Amino acid sequence: MRPAASRIGSAAFFLAAPGTTAGLIPWVITGWSMPDDGTLRTASVAVGSAVVVVGLVPVVDAFVRFARAGGTPMPAAPTERLVVDGFNRWMRNPMYAGVTLVIAGQALVFGSWAVLAYAGLFWAVTASFVRWYEEPTLLRTYGEAYRRYREAVPAWWPRRRRRSVTTQPNQP
Repeated sequence: MRPAASRIGSAAFFLAAPGTTAGLIPWVITGWSMPDDGTLRTASVAVGSAVVVVGLVPVVDAFVRFARAGGTPMPAAPTERLVVDGFNRWMRNPMYAGVTLVIAGQALVFGSWAVLAYAGLFWAVTASFVRWYEEPTLLRTYGEAYRRYREAVPAWWPRRRRRSVTTQPNQP
């Protein structure tokens, strides 16, 4: 994929996927209205806002890295090489974990149990998608390189120490 196309595709997919799951759906649930319950509410908004920012960092980073790798995070337009740098060196699913954090942070900001339940549902659906579709697809696409990466890097919880993940491009 050409560099301009991968940048445009990644930006469009960013708006479509995280924009919908971490923007539109929480807005539909809450109307982005924040009840004013005093001091505790202020602390909840501050902590929730920090969680939203922390969650956005790996999501944005991953989208940039996928575009630089000649593709997008979208399954229909994947990268030409396996992306194992950036936050992907610490965990295999930083985008999904980041979006889940963004949603959970919004639950704190808006004081919404419904958004918190949605965060749990979002994680369950994406974990199922990863397990039953994405991992088998990546294994077929990148072969041994993905198998080694999967063995070295945990799926959902960041590893403590950085280890080199050695992957070789697929050989025809």
